Amino acid sequence: MKRVFADSNVFIRLFTEDDRDQQRWAAQLVEDAEAGRIVLVTGPPVLFEVAWTLRSVYRHPREGVLQVVSRVLATKGLELTDRALVGEALRRALAAQQEFADAYIAASVEAARCESIASFNREHFAKLGTELYDF
Repeated sequence: MKRVFADSNVFIRLFTEDDRDQQRWAAQLVEDAEAGRIVLVTGPPVLFEVAWTLRSVYRHPREGVLQVVSRVLATKGLELTDRALVGEALRRALAAQQEFADAYIAASVEAARCESIASFNREHFAKLGTELYDF
């Protein structure tokens, strides 16, 4: 079966609908994946771009961004590289009301079996339950 990697702009067009032609093409791509005509593939960097663009360019609230990421993850026929880590990051972001990228990093700390994180962004990682490295 044909495998197609989806870039962030496909998902952004799908959810913002600010370019009707591109939105239709993106919707057709997702429909093809859901119908099993293709395997749609994407990865965490794409989700980071989607989250960043929706927050900074479209001024979506954090909760709205997390809903979009959830909807992308729920797409039938979508293969996500690193799905378990992304799911854990989304769970943490929702629970701690933090940004998706920080939550992904926090989940990565645990997945890599590290005891703590060295970061100057201490407040966000503390809220995510990540042990902080003592400089």
